[in-house]
Amino acid sequence: MTGRDPEEDAIRLAAESLASGDPVGWFERLYSESETGDAIVPWDSRSPHFLLTEWGSPGAGRALVVGAGLGDDAEYIAGLGYETVAFDVSESAVRLARERFPASEVRYQVANLLEPPAEWRHAFDLVVEIMTVQALPEPLHDRAIARVAEFVRPGGTLLVIASGREEGGPVFAPPWPLTPSEIAAFTVKGLEKGSIEDLRDGERHRWRATFHRPAAQNS
Repeated sequence: MTGRDPEEDAIRLAAESLASGDPVGWFERLYSESETGDAIVPWDSRSPHFLLTEWGSPGAGRALVVGAGLGDDAEYIAGLGYETVAFDVSESAVRLARERFPASEVRYQVANLLEPPAEWRHAFDLVVEIMTVQALPEPLHDRAIARVAEFVRPGGTLLVIASGREEGGPVFAPPWPLTPSEIAAFTVKGLEKGSIEDLRDGERHRWRATFHRPAAQNS
């Protein structure tokens, strides 16, 4: 695999999956093929995202990690003191995360962000969404954003970390980086904006944003 573009396999598998009308099936293929060396998971750094570790501080309560992949972000959140649930649509990713962290207190499970368990609505004090919405085709972004927002309980916080682009800017997909209006859209379902950091490093554009659900909000 040396010398290969780390994005190549994700782009190939996503294109095949989308052509067959399955916008999420490529995640399972990517993780399963990574086991045999036939594919590279481009976001697998074997460490929690640096924008998460810069932000995180000790906490308490229940946390949910969206699109947890191989578990590095979830393990970090659990280490901060949260009772952590982490999910991914890929069965292989969930199995590999459990194998990587056999003594983990994180509850890893298979779930689809677009059709999450009903009991997760308004159930978490902290929700962490790192580059999952952007891995879905643009027509699904609004729906995925709404599902993420619904996980936050009254008094809870949502942290979003994503690649960014300007409105109408070029896309070399996947991923489909989030625009300013899409980041602002996380205020859907009763969330209020906390802080939105527009982070630039050369050609790299990233977002780190927080949103909060008012403690008195019950709907």
